Amino acid sequence: MIPPSTEPDRTDGDPPPPVEKPTPPQPPNKAYRFRHIPVVITLSLLSFWAVAALALDIRTGGLAAAALLGYFGAFGFWLWRWRTRGVPHFSHWFFLNVLVAAWWLSLTPKPEQDWAPEFARTPWAEISGDRVAVHEVRNFSYRTEHDFIQKWETRTYDLSQIAGADLFLINWGVPLVAHSIVSFRFSDGTYLATSIEARRTKNQDFSALLGFFRQFQMSYLVADERDVVRLRTNYRKDENTYLYRTRLTPTDARGLLQAYLGWMNAAHVRPEWYNALTNNCSTPMIAYLAKAKIGGISRWDWRGIIAGRGDEMLYELGDLAGDRLPFEQLKVQAWINPAAQKADDAGNFSQLIRVGRAGFDP
Repeated sequence: MIPPSTEPDRTDGDPPPPVEKPTPPQPPNKAYRFRHIPVVITLSLLSFWAVAALALDIRTGGLAAAALLGYFGAFGFWLWRWRTRGVPHFSHWFFLNVLVAAWWLSLTPKPEQDWAPEFARTPWAEISGDRVAVHEVRNFSYRTEHDFIQKWETRTYDLSQIAGADLFLINWGVPLVAHSIVSFRFSDGTYLATSIEARRTKNQDFSALLGFFRQFQMSYLVADERDVVRLRTNYRKDENTYLYRTRLTPTDARGLLQAYLGWMNAAHVRPEWYNALTNNCSTPMIAYLAKAKIGGISRWDWRGIIAGRGDEMLYELGDLAGDRLPFEQLKVQAWINPAAQKADDAGNFSQLIRVGRAGFDP
């Protein structure tokens, strides 16, 4: 039996009932859009980094072009979906950058390359109790910045005779950025300078921008001050070098030097990447001092990370000798370029550049 229809009776002349049309998706309101501005900015910066990493760190031109084409193709597909659906799925964009980051982090440095002469050798140390033999100590004699006589030495030190540590800060005109050198002082008046640098090949010039990518390896240099300091004061143009005595105790200075020798030995066996932000000339030492709770240093203070105002940070923490002077006066008298140029290659170069400076022994 057919059940009765529930629709109302209508004649042939009646109009058909209206057909309900689906409601089109409404564009996001202004509040929705503004809420996603920080996400868009963050992901845009990540994309800028990802594109630069693909272009710079894939050393084969054709492969780099293919990778970039694939990245922009995937990004274009995401934009197309956004425009057609009206609501962005930021997770897709984020995942695209995660893929690039995962590839980038998997890159490993190659030790065998055509290195610049000043980075041709990697130092290493043999430690036996208080005695340490440091191999490949750099002690070049310079005629110009790029014309020098190479000399690599093995030197022995007694760790029980460490008296403290001095800090050199080198500025080359870039605001807030500086290079740091820590020189360890021994009771017999000798010094061992340590300088963490970007290891370059013969066809590379250092670039702070390229330092954010996989372009340079870490170089844990150990050197004579007549080499690594005089290079900057006497031969390089537009570099200003400042020298401070720190308040590191002999025990803390010894711990820092032993940590440095450990990093140096590890890099001698297994190279590591340099990074201008996360693994630069100061970050390993800042991290060590912060972890050891020495001098009140925090590894998150930006002045220690990029070093340009690291001396001001140490002054505020009371970690610099001679801090009875206002910081501005201490910094003025810490400038050693004229004294280093006058001392030149004198055998007592290290003593001459320290004479009469606040915080140093007379």
